Amino acid sequence: MPNIATADLAIAHLPVKKFRHKRIESIDLLRGIVMIIMALDHVRDYFHNSAFIYNPEDLAHTNVVLFFTRWITHFCAPVFVFLAGTAAYLYRAKRSTKKLSVFLFTRGIWLVGVELFILSLFRTFNPSYHFYNLQVIWATGICMIVLSVMIYMNIRLMFLTSVLVIFAHNLLDSVHVTGNNALSFLWAIVHEPGYFSFGNLTFHLHYPVLPWIGIMALGYCFGSLYAAGYDQKKRKKILVYTGISSMILFIILRSGNFYGDASHWSVQKNPLFSLLSFLNVTKYPPSLLYVLMTLGPSFIFLALAEGRVTSLKEKIIVFGRVPMFYYLAHILLIHVFAMIGAVILGYKWSDMILTTMINRAPALKGYGFNLIIVYMVWVALILMLYPLCKWFDRYKRIHQSGKWWTSYL
Repeated sequence: MPNIATADLAIAHLPVKKFRHKRIESIDLLRGIVMIIMALDHVRDYFHNSAFIYNPEDLAHTNVVLFFTRWITHFCAPVFVFLAGTAAYLYRAKRSTKKLSVFLFTRGIWLVGVELFILSLFRTFNPSYHFYNLQVIWATGICMIVLSVMIYMNIRLMFLTSVLVIFAHNLLDSVHVTGNNALSFLWAIVHEPGYFSFGNLTFHLHYPVLPWIGIMALGYCFGSLYAAGYDQKKRKKILVYTGISSMILFIILRSGNFYGDASHWSVQKNPLFSLLSFLNVTKYPPSLLYVLMTLGPSFIFLALAEGRVTSLKEKIIVFGRVPMFYYLAHILLIHVFAMIGAVILGYKWSDMILTTMINRAPALKGYGFNLIIVYMVWVALILMLYPLCKWFDRYKRIHQSGKWWTSYL
C-alpha cells in the first residue's frame, strides 16, 4: 500500500479536470473575472496620480477612460458577496444546517479578524494599528455571521427578506446620525459610511452592512438553482430573465430619478458625459440601482458561461477558486510595488508606511503615475499572481479533507 506522501504526489500530477466535478465552473469563472478586475481598482488607488486629487467619478474633473476604469470595478463587490452566499448554499449539500451555521459563523468572525489585523497591516505596513479601513472583507464577514442564523429560515421567506432589504434600504438614505459617538458608529455599521476617532484609533466604516446582507442572502437563495438535478435549461432561463428584468428596472428607475439612489443623474456638457452621469450610482452603501446595474448583467453572464471550458477560461477559473488567498496576496503585492514606485519617483520608502488611506497621506503629495503605468502594473500583478494562485488551488484540493484551515482561506 502506498504511503500518504506517494498518494499526494500522485494526486498532484492529476489534471485539473479530475477535480472539476466538485465545483461549478461558471461560478468560478465569474468570480475569477471580478477578482482580476478588482485588482485594477486597487492598483489605481496606489499608483494613479489623480487618486490623490479627485474621485474618478467626479464628472467635473474625470475623463471617459478614467471613469470606466473605476466604473467597471463596481461589479466586483456585489458579485463577490452574492457568490459567497451561493457558495454557502452549495457548501450545505453534504452537511447539516447546524454544521453550515457553525462554519458560516466562525468564518465570518475569521474574515472580520482578517480585515482588522491582516489587511489593515497589508494596506498600511504600519504595525501600530492606528487606522482601520473596513471594506468588503469586513462586510462579507458580518454578512456570513448574519447568514449563519438566516439559513434556518424557509428559503422562500429568506428570498423575500433579501429582496425587501435590497429594495427598501434606500428609504433610510435621509436618516443621519451625526457625531463621533457609539450611536453614530453603530449607524455607520448599518447604513451610513463615515470616519470615527476613538483615542488613538481611527475607523473608516467604508462598507455599511445592511444592503450587503440582502445581497448575500439573495445569493444563497440563487444557490438552489445549482442544486444537484436542477434542470440546466430552466436555470439558464431564470438567470437570463432575471438579468434582463433587473437591467430594464434599472433603466426605468434611473431615467426619471424615481427611486433607488440618493445621487441623481442629470444632463451634462455632452451626451457621453450625460451617460456617465446616468451610470454614476452610489456604492457606499450599495443603492438599489447599483445592485440592479451590477447583478443584472452578472446573471446573464452566469447563464451564458455554462459550457465548454477553454484554455483562457481555465486560467481565469484558477483565480475564482481561491478568492481569499488572491485577495490577501494582491493587496500585499500592490503595496510592495507602490513602495518601489515611491522610491523611483524620489520619495522615501518609509512614506508608504501609512497612518491613513494612501490618497490622504501628507508625505505622498504629488506622488503618482499616469493611467498607462497603472494598467501595466495591473497586468504584471495578475501575471505574477497566477502561478501563486494555481499552486494554492492545487494544494487546497489535495488537502481539502485533511487541512481544515484551507476552507477559511
